[in-house]
Amino acid sequence: MPISRLAPALFVVLWATGFIGARYAMPWSEPFGFLAVRSAITFLLLAAMLPFLETGRLRPGAQAWHSMVAGMLMHGIYLGGVFWAIRNGLPAGLTALIVGLQPLITAIMAGVFLGERVMPRHWLGLAIGFVGVAIVLGPRLGAIGGGVTPVNLAAAFVAVIGMAAGTVWQKRFVTNLDLATGAFYQYLGATLLTALVAVAFETGTFVVTGELIFAFAWLVLVLSIGAIFLLMYLLRQGEVSKVASLFYLVPAVTALLAWALFGEELSLIQIAGMAIAAAGVGLATAQPRIRARASR
Repeated sequence: MPISRLAPALFVVLWATGFIGARYAMPWSEPFGFLAVRSAITFLLLAAMLPFLETGRLRPGAQAWHSMVAGMLMHGIYLGGVFWAIRNGLPAGLTALIVGLQPLITAIMAGVFLGERVMPRHWLGLAIGFVGVAIVLGPRLGAIGGGVTPVNLAAAFVAVIGMAAGTVWQKRFVTNLDLATGAFYQYLGATLLTALVAVAFETGTFVVTGELIFAFAWLVLVLSIGAIFLLMYLLRQGEVSKVASLFYLVPAVTALLAWALFGEELSLIQIAGMAIAAAGVGLATAQPRIRARASR
């Protein structure tokens, strides 16, 4: 099978592991402190790699500033909201369901701010995808506990709005930077934002454990680096227009990973929900109209 067909599926799997990484990391670190260190390590790794990339060139200017803003939205506000909500008791399944709104919110923002037109069949695909996500996560919602508070729910909603806004900002204002250089500036912006929040509101506590080290290594190398360069490949192949709708597959893959790693129950109804979500993604991306850039 050509790698161009495997790349979108691999991207979904990598993105889904972010929720697993959060589950490993959050008992041992505060969210914004963890994200500040993660972003800083990723920024330094990209700085070391840029001289060896043909397209990697630092170009200070408006494009760089806009990339930093996109990074603050996508890697700072989005991840910060997700990790903070999970840290404070919001179930990962419910968090994933809220994050599953991202394709719909992105479509609305793209229509309002970019003038993009989404055909009725694509709206239908987005709606079907969300129904599939709800079916996958429905059994878990019956076991939700005291972590479902207005503040935690607000953090999750702010997170998904940040991700949608970041992709729209990236498309609207960042047009002349190659992805590697753009990612360099994105993680610089994310480092500044998360470090500022960590210094202002957190204690800087880290409990060094094997799980925390694993979470750092996985989220930096596999997500922040691996997923970025996979996204570079998708951009060259013209697959980036499918990224927004592919987010609907993330909760299903997360459920599979949780079943494999933690023994969480996976019912036939949830499997059916995965199939529905996949059908919705197929319908929404048959003739792509939404072109959203995303990076972790």
